Amino acid sequence: SEASGRSMAKMKTLQPRIKNLQDTYADDREKLGRAMMELYQREKINPVAGCLPIIIQIPVFLAFYWVLLESVAMRQAPFAFWIHDLSSRDPWFVLPAIMAVAMFVQYKLNPAPPDPVQAKVFMIMPLVMSATFAFFPAGLVLYWVTNTILSIAQQWNINRRIGAAVAGRN
Repeated sequence: SEASGRSMAKMKTLQPRIKNLQDTYADDREKLGRAMMELYQREKINPVAGCLPIIIQIPVFLAFYWVLLESVAMRQAPFAFWIHDLSSRDPWFVLPAIMAVAMFVQYKLNPAPPDPVQAKVFMIMPLVMSATFAFFPAGLVLYWVTNTILSIAQQWNINRRIGAAVAGRN
């Protein structure tokens, strides 16, 4: 959503200050947590704002999955290009590859997580997700790719606007 995108873009602009807090309170996790929460409150940022759209999408995703699996009318119905059946997997694994690239780009647009282990997990996640989705119905992978590409466009636009606003203030 627009609000979560703005929150993530603001988080990205705060990365130097967050890094400074992490260096200052490297030995005291409790003080670091308090200082981070104060920073978020001062800047009016909700660090978990990005989770809500995903939670809302889960029922839609599951419903779409079951529709693709159970719909007899969708079987062998031609779609476009190499995808001849949205209810079966992509025969050439093109959509999962596009999905991995799109998810990686989306990851790069968002602020880096403060925890290095979490950052590595997020770097590997596109590969794991695309390997998992390689055997899902092509329609479901197409939905995920489309959603990811639209999210990239939205986040890029938000980052651009916030970057221009920050540059205008300086």
